[in-house]
Amino acid sequence: MDVIRNEDEQRFEIHLDDGAIGFADYRLGQGKVTFPHTVVPPHHEGQGIGSAIAKASLDWARAEGLQVIPACSFYANYLKRHPEYHDLLDADTRKRLGG
Repeated sequence: MDVIRNEDEQRFEIHLDDGAIGFADYRLGQGKVTFPHTVVPPHHEGQGIGSAIAKASLDWARAEGLQVIPACSFYANYLKRHPEYHDLLDADTRKRLGG
């Protein structure tokens, strides 16, 4: 799955074979990136689309030196399951996620 960063829309996207798009919105500000919303079309749920988007976007945040604020529940749950990204979180968020 190819994840692209759509800077104009401020989101990470996967374009699916049937024309649908899975995406995660992001907002940049003062050395941080917030992920407020993730969408995977219902008929594509359970195919790893959200996880692929989360991984690509978190890898991008790391490369950019950004702290991550997981404002959407999908990102919060993904980060709970992936401690390899906990270094991207501020101390308060890390405590809240149990990392």
